[in-house]
Amino acid sequence: MVASTLDGVAIRGLVACVPEGRETQADLAARFGEEAAQKIAKATGIESRHVVAPGQCTSDLADLAARRLLDRLGWQADSVDLLVLVTQTHDHILPGTASLLHRRLGLRKGAAVLDLTHGCSGFVYGLWTAAGMLKAAGRRALLLVGDTTSRLVDPADRAVAPLFGDAAAAVALEQEEGAPAMAFDLGSDGAGAPYLAVSGGGMRSPEEPARLAMDGTQVFAFTLREVPGSVRAALDRAGWAMEEIDHLVLHQANAQMIRHLAQKLGATPGQTVIGLGSYGNTSSASIPLALATELADALSTGRRRLLLSGFGVGWSWGSVALAAGPLAACGVVVLPGRKYPAESAYPASGAGDPAETAGR
Repeated sequence: MVASTLDGVAIRGLVACVPEGRETQADLAARFGEEAAQKIAKATGIESRHVVAPGQCTSDLADLAARRLLDRLGWQADSVDLLVLVTQTHDHILPGTASLLHRRLGLRKGAAVLDLTHGCSGFVYGLWTAAGMLKAAGRRALLLVGDTTSRLVDPADRAVAPLFGDAAAAVALEQEEGAPAMAFDLGSDGAGAPYLAVSGGGMRSPEEPARLAMDGTQVFAFTLREVPGSVRAALDRAGWAMEEIDHLVLHQANAQMIRHLAQKLGATPGQTVIGLGSYGNTSSASIPLALATELADALSTGRRRLLLSGFGVGWSWGSVALAAGPLAACGVVVLPGRKYPAESAYPASGAGDPAETAGR
C-alpha cells in the first residue's frame, strides 16, 4: 500500500463528456433476446450506455470536456502548466495522446504533459499524480481521464458487451494555500492481471484481435478483498469516520457490487452514489462522471466531504478522502456523433459545436 497526503491543491471544476451514440436495452434484446437483456439490466443496474461513433477516439471526448471546462472557469489555455491524461485507449501507439491534446487545446509551449495507462482506478491515480506534480511546481493543471472501451468489446460477448460505455472527464486543479488535504491510499497486485485484460493487438500478440476478456468471479472476489480496506485506510488518514462523509463514490461498475461494498463499509443508501444506469462502466471516467451527473448541484453550492474509490484492471485500486466545492463548473457535455475526417487526424480546438450540457 502507498499512503499519501497532499494539501495546498484545490479542485476548481469538472466537466464530463459522453458521445451522442447510445446502446439501449432494446438493442441488447435484439442481439441476445428479451429475457437475457432483462436479466443483465437487473443484475447490473445498467439500462443504456453511450458509445462512440466510428472514427471517434478518447481524445475527442477529453478535448471537448477540457475546452468546456476552461471556458466555464474563464481560464486561458496558456495559463495551464500541466496536463495529465489517464486512459487505456490511446488514439495511437505513439505519440502519446496527452501530446495530441496539448496541441488541440492550444496549451503553451513548455507546459508539461503526461500519459498514464490505468483503468478503473485511474481517476484516483491521476488525481494523486497531478496534485503531487502541481504541488511541486506550477499553478494550474488539467487532469483528463477517459476511455472508449466499446472499441475493445466483442458485440457478441454477453459477459462484457452490455457493461461498458464510453466517456471522458476533465478536472481543473489549482494551487491554493490552505486548501484541504487529500488523503490517498493506493495499491496493486499484478497477480490479477490476466483476469481483466486485452491480450491481443499489442506487441506480444499483434496477430490476435484486441478484445476485452473478463473473469467476473475473480473481479468480484478481488473487489471485496481489497477495496474495503483501502477505503478505511483513506478515511483513517483523513481522520474521518464513514458517518462524517457526505458522499461515497465508488467506481461505477455494477449497482449490486456498489450496494454490497457500501453495506460492508457501513455507508447509508443516502451517502452512496449510484449513477451508472444510463452510462454503464466507463472505466477511469466513472467516478467524475458520477460526480457530474449525480452531485452537480451539491458540489456547485457548497463544500462536500467525499470518499472516492476506483478499482479494477491490474489488479489496481486507489481511494481518496477529500473535501471539494463549491465548484465553478460541474456538468456533462455531449459529443455529436460524427466521425472526424481522416485527413484531420488532429482537429484543432473548437472543431464542432457540441450539444448543450447538463449541470453548470
